[in-house]
Amino acid sequence: MTSVEEVLTSNLYTQQTKKLYKIGEILGLHEDQLTALSTPERVIQVKIQIKGKDGLIKTFTGWRSQHNSALGPYKGGVRFHPNVTQDEVIALSMIMTWKNSLLQLPYGGGKAGVRVDPKSLSKEELEQLSRNFIDAIYKYIGSNIDVPAPDVNTDSQIMSWFLDEYTKISGKIDPATFTGKPVDLGGLSVREFSTGLGVVHTSKLAAEKFLGGLEGRRVIIQGFGNLGSYAMKFFEENGALVIGVSDSKGGVIDPNGLNYSKLEEVKKTTGSVVNYPSGKKVSNDELIISECDILVPAALENVIHKFNAPKVKAKLIVEGANGPLTADADSILKERQIPVVPDILANSGGVVGSYVEWANNRMGEIINEEDAKKLILARMEKAFNEVYNKYNSLGDQDLRTAAMVVAVERVIRAMKVRGLI
Repeated sequence: MTSVEEVLTSNLYTQQTKKLYKIGEILGLHEDQLTALSTPERVIQVKIQIKGKDGLIKTFTGWRSQHNSALGPYKGGVRFHPNVTQDEVIALSMIMTWKNSLLQLPYGGGKAGVRVDPKSLSKEELEQLSRNFIDAIYKYIGSNIDVPAPDVNTDSQIMSWFLDEYTKISGKIDPATFTGKPVDLGGLSVREFSTGLGVVHTSKLAAEKFLGGLEGRRVIIQGFGNLGSYAMKFFEENGALVIGVSDSKGGVIDPNGLNYSKLEEVKKTTGSVVNYPSGKKVSNDELIISECDILVPAALENVIHKFNAPKVKAKLIVEGANGPLTADADSILKERQIPVVPDILANSGGVVGSYVEWANNRMGEIINEEDAKKLILARMEKAFNEVYNKYNSLGDQDLRTAAMVVAVERVIRAMKVRGLI
């Protein structure tokens, strides 16, 4: 009998392939086409070694999955996490293919991961690791080939080390090779908060369709990293009431609402949101099934599955993380008539922000921050409306299916005219 633990650690690639095969049935794709769509074009595995503070050599494994380039250069983040696997990286690169296609960005899908706990490294060791990873993959990246960006446990500082090392080893001055950089290196400050901004904008659009509007709605955010933190800020600015948040150590719920500034201070000074002075302390599992209007899973994959999906009390789910729902959870929530705004739409503000930065670098820095923000919101609104119209035309299907149909169809058309499928 399948346990919760087995579901939580189940293969993300298997989950994503199941979702793709469902789309294949709707689009009438045959097995060879589905194999072509689910198989990455290249997966690079590398050994990364650094000299630790104790003088001993530490060895880590890293991967870059280049899933599909039919629509353009591979695009996707780099995560540093102790539990990352090759299959997870491949699955995430597949999600990026659909996400970039859905938002009509000129990219294919890519993703990278290094199996490491970055919190266990000193700053000097982290810099070594970052530079040595680029040394290992530099031949396979570039602004016209593959464009990495920040992801879990990576940030603008790591992108700075990536860019500097790439310049040194390749001899190319090409800042558009990486996005999510500091402003001083051609980045845009909007990129730092664009994922959270996009999640809230999509939540607002979905709430207008399914809940009668966002203002006054009770929101729970599972995960309080960069995405969760900015999402809370923008929810608050849009008149929603955030009543629950969590991080890796647990969560807190207050029906009267949580204060963003106070929560940020608590997180900064104590290391966890669980130390918020009011409200009820809860586990992440309890938070997910607590009563609210909008639930935003904004941490890791597979957190909503067949065991807890029947207990979810939210009226609308907006996927901040990549792959937070299993295929089984999708079916259960569809049956329960709880709309789910899928990850490839909801959290795409980050990659749209990256696209604006990439284009700006290539054009010679001509876009200002306000224009960048408008571009992100306009692109996401266009994609949402396209998905919602497809959702209505498909009949008895959910929003994920609608989004996937739109995204997969575009990739198929590109592959067909190239003679790849």
